[in-house]
Amino acid sequence: MELRELRGFVAVVEEGGMSAAARRLHVSQSALSQTISNLERELGVKLLVRSSAGVRPTAAGKTFLAEARSVLARYAQAVRTMADYTTEGTGVVRLGVPLELPAALLPTTLARFARDYPEGRVVARHLSTAAQFNALRDDELDVGLVRELPASAAEFDAMLVVRESLGVLVATDVANTLAKNGAIALEALAGLEWIGFPRAGSPAWHDELTATFRAHGVDAEPSHYAHQDLIATVKLVGVSGANAFALAPPNWEQPLPDGVSWSPLRGNPLVRRTWVVWPADSRRRDVAHLINAFDVADV
Repeated sequence: MELRELRGFVAVVEEGGMSAAARRLHVSQSALSQTISNLERELGVKLLVRSSAGVRPTAAGKTFLAEARSVLARYAQAVRTMADYTTEGTGVVRLGVPLELPAALLPTTLARFARDYPEGRVVARHLSTAAQFNALRDDELDVGLVRELPASAAEFDAMLVVRESLGVLVATDVANTLAKNGAIALEALAGLEWIGFPRAGSPAWHDELTATFRAHGVDAEPSHYAHQDLIATVKLVGVSGANAFALAPPNWEQPLPDGVSWSPLRGNPLVRRTWVVWPADSRRRDVAHLINAFDVADV
């Protein structure tokens, strides 16, 4: 059970409905509904009664609401208390970012950081996951957003901030042929070239992807694009020829040209996770406030 799940449940009860709570948390209504369903499944009880008028907590839900509020209040107090033991920092937090973050993540996080720590400033720098870990070790970054957990828990602290079920970008003719009931089965992509990213940029995430591909009979050999960062233009050019596919999250920010479509993968077999990481020995107050801002962003 995670803090974002507790916040999601509290927001739904307080707002009286999924749509209002989703707007408050800057998440999709379907993602929030899934969060609540996961909570009910994990706890083994029904927390909410849904109706056309909205939602209301069950007896179990009312009890859980009190517990959730207590946990969130205790967490916020712990962050405030520990901030007293950190140093002020330099006033500038150097943040590493990967490609393709959810559109609301950084704006929501930075807005909260500016509100709670107005004397601080964040400077962002695009780097791959591997490059971010190196930059953190070399004191060239203070915080990173990475696509795999650090190898050493003693060296870095980490917190999960985003989960994204990836879909595929393919030529529209290919999508029309392969999609069944609005989704494409991963094994149906066998025979198409994967427009993949360099393994050196995020080895563990790359290996997780290619292992899943092979398990579904999809060729996971490096493509001729695998030596470069997969910016949007590269992906769209690569898939437009009808013999390749690329991965992309739902609500991808880039407009799709004529002839290219995005489709979900049946069963959501590929989930991309993004963690915020920072040196385990950091005692900077500005870094602590930025980490807290990521945690409450709930994107």
